[in-house]
Amino acid sequence: MPSPRPWTVAAGGLAVVVRLTPRGGCDAIDGIEQCADGQCVLKARVRAAPTEGDANDALIALLAHAAGVPPRDVALVSGATARIKRLTIAGHGPTLAAALEKISGVG
Repeated sequence: MPSPRPWTVAAGGLAVVVRLTPRGGCDAIDGIEQCADGQCVLKARVRAAPTEGDANDALIALLAHAAGVPPRDVALVSGATARIKRLTIAGHGPTLAAALEKISGVG
């Protein structure tokens, strides 16, 4: 059964699955969505275009701000050129999860 949250507490932090919309008009987290395959994702959009990693950099900055950590603590693990991306956020997992729940409106 898929997780009801797009993040899981992992060793050293949090693993997050994000569906990114580049050129989305503003940098924002738009909540949680369940994809057709049942996977749960955090919906995010950024102003940056998907060229030369600009959208990925903007996503990292957005997630870092939402989680209250510096951008160096957020790493893109997979999906650099895909819409669905996997990232990790270094830190105390339960605290990071609580911050994302609050900002995504599911807390």
